[in-house]
Amino acid sequence: MANILNIQTSISGENSVSNKLSQAVINQLLDKDPNSKVVIRDLALNPIPHLEIHHFSASRIPDEEKNDEQKEASKYSNEALKDIQEADIIVIGVPFYNFTFPSTLKSWIDSIAVAGKTFSYADGTPKGLLQNKKLFLNFAIGGVYENGLIENMEHYLRTLFGFIGITDVEVFKSQGMMVPQLKEENFSKAVADIETALA
Repeated sequence: MANILNIQTSISGENSVSNKLSQAVINQLLDKDPNSKVVIRDLALNPIPHLEIHHFSASRIPDEEKNDEQKEASKYSNEALKDIQEADIIVIGVPFYNFTFPSTLKSWIDSIAVAGKTFSYADGTPKGLLQNKKLFLNFAIGGVYENGLIENMEHYLRTLFGFIGITDVEVFKSQGMMVPQLKEENFSKAVADIETALA
């Protein structure tokens, strides 16, 4: 039995391609282990506030020393940290808006990248504290790009999650989702890639 955390970031709801790719991954995982638990966090419907100084400052204070205001400032981060710490598998849908992923995903990342919780400099070098977790990134891109844009976003996310200890990362991509003559074929291919990889 695995704990699966599904992070959704698309504003498109049921029409979201990134959500559909993530669901294809989850379906394969559940086929292998039907007793697994899936926790869904829809950041489009329930976004985490962008990082501000009072959030950052509160994260540096031990929980037992926080006042009420600092506890309130830490609320979203604490919830996100609990989710990812308890997860064995993280499945993230990554749509592209204006050549990058949604800011809601960045806010979530900022809420989980917390010193002493997911990484440490205790011995003088950075060490990721989230171990033995699997991450699936499911990219849905409206256009088709061969200029390194997608690879740069993938590199950033791999680097960030590697920094907090998650190095077992699998990536699936579907481009041309806003191009009528490409959408259906490319989406079907991405789903087939998922089913083959996780069979």
